[in-house]
Amino acid sequence: MKAYKKKDFPVWKIRQFLEPGPIVLVSSHWKKQDNIMTMGWHTVMEFSPSLIGCFITPANYSFEMIRKSKECVINIPTENLSKQIVGIGNCSGDTVDKFKKFKLTAEPASLVKAPLIKECYANFECKVIDTSLLKKYSFFVLEVVKAHAPASPKYPVTLHYRGEGNFMVSGKSVSYRKMFKPQNL
Repeated sequence: MKAYKKKDFPVWKIRQFLEPGPIVLVSSHWKKQDNIMTMGWHTVMEFSPSLIGCFITPANYSFEMIRKSKECVINIPTENLSKQIVGIGNCSGDTVDKFKKFKLTAEPASLVKAPLIKECYANFECKVIDTSLLKKYSFFVLEVVKAHAPASPKYPVTLHYRGEGNFMVSGKSVSYRKMFKPQNL
């Protein structure tokens, strides 16, 4: 095994090591307006019910739309949408129709008013179920109430944010199933 020589590291940069999952596009709807935001700060919190926690700064236009509507859609884009992912993250929905500007297709969801993004690999319709951490941490707890995903590919090529404008592309999948021992899941 390799031992790493370490040095002091700026604590505000640790996100490049800890980002938990792929970049997602969060679509929202409030008062006849749709919006999309790029988000990297999210985490699975529970399997059943399916809960996701996410940080959205109040400075983001989507924050109030999601807080007031109490719903959104988490859309999983693939690497081929990298220009849209970055572009959406670099403009505000209060001045830009992001569906139009980035040539994305809004499709009706089944259980929420926020639209699905047709070009994304998967779409998770969500209801906000806990806002108790909003004032202190800007943290929403969402329940996935409907999921849409294709059968193939099983592991899409996604983007993962490393901070400071750097991304990594998901790599090869490896299996350690033979070593895995479930823990009462």
